[in-house]
Amino acid sequence: MIAMLLASMLLVGEVDCAPPPGLELVWRDDRTRFLVVGETHGTAEAPAAFAEMTCAASENGPVVAALELPDLMQPQLEAMMAAPDDATAKAALEGTWFLNPRIDDGRTSVAMRAMLYRLRSLRQAGRDVTIHAFVPSLRRAPGLGQAYSEIHMAARLSDAARNRPDARILVLVGKAHASKQAVEGGRIGLPAVGHLPPEEVVSLVIAPQGGEAWNCRPDCGVHVMEAIDDPTTRGVSLTAVEDGAYDGKLRLGPTTASRPVMQPQQP
Repeated sequence: MIAMLLASMLLVGEVDCAPPPGLELVWRDDRTRFLVVGETHGTAEAPAAFAEMTCAASENGPVVAALELPDLMQPQLEAMMAAPDDATAKAALEGTWFLNPRIDDGRTSVAMRAMLYRLRSLRQAGRDVTIHAFVPSLRRAPGLGQAYSEIHMAARLSDAARNRPDARILVLVGKAHASKQAVEGGRIGLPAVGHLPPEEVVSLVIAPQGGEAWNCRPDCGVHVMEAIDDPTTRGVSLTAVEDGAYDGKLRLGPTTASRPVMQPQQP
């Protein structure tokens, strides 16, 4: 029995992680609880990088991966994470919002599904990794704008901290929601991340380095991404951008479009 226990302890954490360079800078401040990655949905690189960032963070303790998915999916996500084999994990997602072909904003991509399976593999290896879906599934009441949904998302993110105060919380969310400042002239008001304690949050926006993304704006398909930053640089930089809306950038290079697991229905 003792030999089996020792063997299982040795297996915990034996996972190869490949996080972006400079990730260790994020955790230099002991107050940092939330690491937010603001993405453009529909790329292969963002979910893959997020999974590896979660992997690296889990080397030092529990991690909650907070995902921009409906909170009604929480039981299915937990079943997928706890599944004893790959077939059972796949079955746990069948019939869920994630495989709904009407969801066409890039959050139901092949890369997102691969990220979920990567997070499960960390759990299977003994890492203390959990998933927390934080998008409210209830419809907004008539007359209440997007700003109320931002508040609700922030409340669900704070639930993650309240439920696991010992954990680092990594958040993957659209870049508009990841801003710590109000969106000027927009309908969002103060985004979800802006409602969290600012001293506990490091928010990184994925740098625009060109490439492609699959989304609907308004037509669904592969769209070219503008290259503003140097496409050859990689990694985390902690220099505030956009007047403090983000604490830094995550440079992943030119992106590759990742199509939905289920293709959207054509009108």
